[in-house]
Amino acid sequence: MEILGISLALLVMFVGFGLLIGILFGFFGMGGSFLVTPALLVMGYDANVAVGSGLAFVFGTSVIATLKHRDLGQVDYKLGVLMIAGTTAGIEVGKIGLEYLQHIGLAGSVVSVAYVVLLGGIGVFVTYEALKGAGGGIDHDVDGDANLEDEEIPEIAQKIQSYRVPPMISIRGGFTVSLWMVLLVAFATGLLSGFLGVGGGFIRMPALFYLIGVPVPVAVGTDLFEIVFSGGIGSFLYAQSGAVDLSIVAPLLAGSALGARVGAAATNLVEEDDIKVYFGIMLLLGSIAVAVREVGGLLEMPIFDTVSLAIILGAALLVSGAVVYNGVTILREEDQTSPSPAD
Repeated sequence: MEILGISLALLVMFVGFGLLIGILFGFFGMGGSFLVTPALLVMGYDANVAVGSGLAFVFGTSVIATLKHRDLGQVDYKLGVLMIAGTTAGIEVGKIGLEYLQHIGLAGSVVSVAYVVLLGGIGVFVTYEALKGAGGGIDHDVDGDANLEDEEIPEIAQKIQSYRVPPMISIRGGFTVSLWMVLLVAFATGLLSGFLGVGGGFIRMPALFYLIGVPVPVAVGTDLFEIVFSGGIGSFLYAQSGAVDLSIVAPLLAGSALGARVGAAATNLVEEDDIKVYFGIMLLLGSIAVAVREVGGLLEMPIFDTVSLAIILGAALLVSGAVVYNGVTILREEDQTSPSPAD
C-alpha cells in the first residue's frame, strides 16, 4: 500500500521520526536539518533532495514551535531581528572562508574536524556548566508561568552587558545590552554557520544564553523565530529547483506538528539546568555520529554510515523521551501539590 508515493511502513517511520525531532526542535530550537538531512542521505536520497526536504521540514516545524513559544511569552522579536541581521552578514563572510578552503583543497577535512570539535566542545561546556550549577531552575508564579527575570546570568554575559556602548536595547529577562554587542555575537555565530554550512541553531541558542544573558526558554523561542526566516528562504530556493520532496516533508510535518508543541511547552516546565544537560547530551551524541560518518568515509566503509544513523536515531529517541518523561513528572507533582477545589 502506498500513500503520497511511499510505502505505509516508510510513512509511519517518517511520522514517528518527525514526532521525535519536533519535540527536540520545540525544546532546543535546533535538531531539524541537523538530524533529518544525514538520515535522508543514509537512506539513499540525493544530496539536494535531502537538504531541500530537510530545510522545508525545518521551516514548517519552526513555524509551529515558534507559535507555541509566542503563546508562552518566550520570543523576543526585537532581538530576533537583530540576530538575523548580524547572522546574515556573518554567514556571507563564513562562505568566503569556506570557498577559499575549497580552492586550496582543504575544505572537506577542515570543516569535518571543526564540526565535530565544535559540537563536542559546546556539548561538554554546556553539560559541565549545567551540572556545576545544578539545583537552580525556572521559578514559576502562581499561574504556572515561568518567572524569567529571576534567572542567574552567566559571568561572560554579565561582562558583555557591562559594556554600555549606546544605543542600549532592552531584552526579555529584565536587562539591557548594547546593540553593538548583540550584532557582534550574531556576526560571530553567523560566521561559524557559514563556514560549517549548517543552520547554526546549536550555536545560536547557547550564544544567546551564555554571551548575551537571555533566559534559556527565551533563547530557544527567539532562535526558532530566526529559523523561520532562514528555513523559509532556503526551502523556497530548493523548491524552485524541484529538490523538495513532499512525500518526505508531509509525513515528517504530520509528526512534528504535535512534537514541536510538546517540546515548546516542556521548556516552561523543565528546570533550566536540565534543559542545558539534555542539550549538551544531544550535541555530544551528534558529534560522535558525525565523527563515525567521517571515519567511515576515510576508510571507505559504508557500514559506518548506518552506525552513524543509528546513533542519530538513538539520540533523538533518548533525549526526546527524557524531555517528555521529565515534563510529565513535573505536571504530576504539581497536580498532587495543588489544592483541591474543596480546599
